[in-house]
Amino acid sequence: MIRAAEKASRGLVRDFGEVEQLQVSRKGPADFVSAADIRAEKIIFEELEKARPGYGFLMEEQGKRAPKDGHDSIWVIDPLDGTTNFLHGLPHWAVSIALEVKGEVTCGVIYDPVKDELFWAEKGRGAYMNNRRLRVSGRGEMSDAVIALGTPAIGKEEDEYAAFLEQLDAVVRRTASTRRMGAASLDLAYVAAGRFDGFWETGLSPWDVAAGALIIKEAGGFISDMDGKTGYIYGGSVVAGNGQLQRKLLELVASPKKKKASA
Repeated sequence: MIRAAEKASRGLVRDFGEVEQLQVSRKGPADFVSAADIRAEKIIFEELEKARPGYGFLMEEQGKRAPKDGHDSIWVIDPLDGTTNFLHGLPHWAVSIALEVKGEVTCGVIYDPVKDELFWAEKGRGAYMNNRRLRVSGRGEMSDAVIALGTPAIGKEEDEYAAFLEQLDAVVRRTASTRRMGAASLDLAYVAAGRFDGFWETGLSPWDVAAGALIIKEAGGFISDMDGKTGYIYGGSVVAGNGQLQRKLLELVASPKKKKASA
């Protein structure tokens, strides 16, 4: 996984140096894909297919390929998380790869080649950044916390914007500060590293979440979906942090349905 991420990143770094000349197509509102993105995914696919023939794939660009030959393992791949940052010359983006076995993520790699930071974890073996062991922050008060977040993209329903603004208002009023960085995988990795105290976002895909979720858990953190449940990989939303702050953040940003039920 690490070799595949590093190999794909070499081409991405070259293209990042010539970002103004990239060939860019438009997939949808605020959803861009570059030629670099597609090439990187192809490299990762070829490397992992060669290493583990028969494993399945769930990829942002090429979609899903079922496992073969009786295998029950799936690679979950985002070849370029933070594409909008990449296309605007902002040096904050990453390659994310996770391995899901029988529905459970067992390995995760997030590589930021610009900063040469490799976040990785294996189930039961801890989380690391390069060779340094990671632990989530020890802060227990929201008033001391820096919380990362994602924002709804253009083209969403009006009630989604309204719900987000309500969540943002609740968090901003109770925390030291907030950050919107534009790459969910790195936001999750930064929670694991204690750089952020918490993170929440909706509208996510499995490849945005899978690797980072395992890294957070192996760093001693907690993660759930917006309803406090464990289906966050495929549920589209995440709320993450250490044990105390994840619960407090969840109370502030809980889905409208849950808030209504508890009222």
